[in-house]
Amino acid sequence: MNKLTANIFLSLVLIFLAACAVPSAKRPTTSSTSKTTAITTALADSPVIEAPQTAEFPDPEPPSQAPLADQSPQEQAVKTVRILLTDNQTATEIKHSGRIYVYTQDLSKKYKVSAAGTLAVKALGNGQIQVGTLRAKQPIILEPAKNTLFTWNDNLYAGRLFIVPATNTFYMIEHVDLENYLYGVLPYEMSYSWPLEALKAQAVAARTYTLKTIENVKNKTFDLYSDVRSQMYKGGGKQYDSVKQAVDATQDQVLTYEGQLFYTYYHGNCGGGTDDIRSWNPTAKTIKPLSGSSCSTDSHSKSYSWKMNISTAKVMSYAKTVGLKGTLKGVSIARKTSTGRATNLTLRTSSGIKQVPCGKFRLATGLRSCKITKISLHGQTVHFEGKGYGHGIGMCQDGANGMAKNGKNYKQILKNYYPGSQITELK
Repeated sequence: MNKLTANIFLSLVLIFLAACAVPSAKRPTTSSTSKTTAITTALADSPVIEAPQTAEFPDPEPPSQAPLADQSPQEQAVKTVRILLTDNQTATEIKHSGRIYVYTQDLSKKYKVSAAGTLAVKALGNGQIQVGTLRAKQPIILEPAKNTLFTWNDNLYAGRLFIVPATNTFYMIEHVDLENYLYGVLPYEMSYSWPLEALKAQAVAARTYTLKTIENVKNKTFDLYSDVRSQMYKGGGKQYDSVKQAVDATQDQVLTYEGQLFYTYYHGNCGGGTDDIRSWNPTAKTIKPLSGSSCSTDSHSKSYSWKMNISTAKVMSYAKTVGLKGTLKGVSIARKTSTGRATNLTLRTSSGIKQVPCGKFRLATGLRSCKITKISLHGQTVHFEGKGYGHGIGMCQDGANGMAKNGKNYKQILKNYYPGSQITELK
């Protein structure tokens, strides 16, 4: 064998060896949400990846993930929504159904996982994190190949996952397109089994709320929470046919008033009529679409009228936050709207009397709504009776369901609950 032939042969052998990925051993399954020291220790002592991987991408790399700060809020929203899935985590696991790319935000470190498997994620302290075999003091990105889904906390996600280090913990943010985000919102804000026209109304309201929120986002890292602080979201990887049809049929449709997006609030049940935004938030500016509307189609729901008991201990826990101490002596309605929704309550204790916003009292105690019809004190409990569920502003979801069952289409539903608004196509 001459020298040239030997060099060619050696090169071929090296290429072959570099292309072979060695799968690591299986590791014990752990809870995806656990933060215990035991799990952190177990992850530290075990292999961190189950699927074959290569150190560098052999095929074209995913595009560099440029920051969104230079784009306008609406441009950001149309292309990508950034949802905070969790924060203050120390360890978790993320499953993936197929090929994924794992890389640091600056692309200085990267590898590809070739087959389905599970990645361990953990905080190493001092602002460093580890995802699979990659360690860094900057965000690590998990990008799925086509048709690959992530499973985390028993939910399916189709977007890119950003693992962002904090001092001794990390938080996880999904970057996903707007319409896919809505696939993961609708079935958790309204039942997927409801009539299609009600789901279409919910799709337009949720899309508008999302875009309006992003217009005013102050956090540079994420746009929305994945819970009731924004909208309930459990990933767009699991898609219901009815939800997908509703989202797709209304694609790019939003509500505007005087040419501007507005917060399209919605809630479970209004108890026979919605109210002006100021009944819930006294400092908010009233606009016609949020000034209240009639509703005669929500009485079929079990949420229409209710009775509940709240412990005096829970009421006093809130009372202490407003400066009241001692023993609870009574709770009464101080002011209410023309529809019967309380705007303020009077709390009376052995140390004094104070008026409080009903909305804050409701959130603190779990009261179903502020459309209260009866309050009475019985020993260690306060008995409430009332109507509706939620804040009572914007679209009544039970009412939308009833209107759809009565043959109304989504445009008629939206016109009823957001009077004066217009359906506008995004450009």
